[in-house]
Amino acid sequence: MTTSLVSEYFPILVFLAIAIVIAGAAVGLSFIAGKQNPDSEKLSAYECGFDAFADARSKFDVRFYLVSILFIIFDLEVAFLFPWAVALKDIGMFGFWSMMVFLGVLTVGFIYEWKKGALEWE
Repeated sequence: MTTSLVSEYFPILVFLAIAIVIAGAAVGLSFIAGKQNPDSEKLSAYECGFDAFADARSKFDVRFYLVSILFIIFDLEVAFLFPWAVALKDIGMFGFWSMMVFLGVLTVGFIYEWKKGALEWE
């Protein structure tokens, strides 16, 4: 029993071992072959390409939050829609209508975003 189980998982274990060795070799060779000469610019804090010029606790524009909500709406839709489509045959009409309610809630969120002007850029 255990020998057949090991023989079934052996190719996966070999694949994982080869992947770990290749990844470790790539990281090790980058430290060996790479030029390790940090200057003050490389050691400085990197935020977004330029030096920080204001307090980090300053207020954000509301559109930042609206865009993040919009991302969450579409992310949730994609994350739940594909498994639902695959299992639709097995879950029947209850699964279909429960997904319609879910998509209705996401549509209400999208309409809210649209009314608040998150889709308009200045």
